[in-house]
Amino acid sequence: HFVQYIVTEYGVADLYGVSDEKRAEKLIKIAHPDFREELSEAFQKIKSTYYKN
Repeated sequence: HFVQYIVTEYGVADLYGVSDEKRAEKLIKIAHPDFREELSEAFQKIKSTYYKN
């Protein structure tokens, strides 16, 4: 993970030192509003498959 900041017209995500799960959440928050719900739903599916406790 070599990227620290991602900047879009909807915000800035500081990704330094955060987990993959937190990175996804931060990126969804700065995505285009039309796609946030779809991205969030897709991430929840991935999370339930790959982030089992």
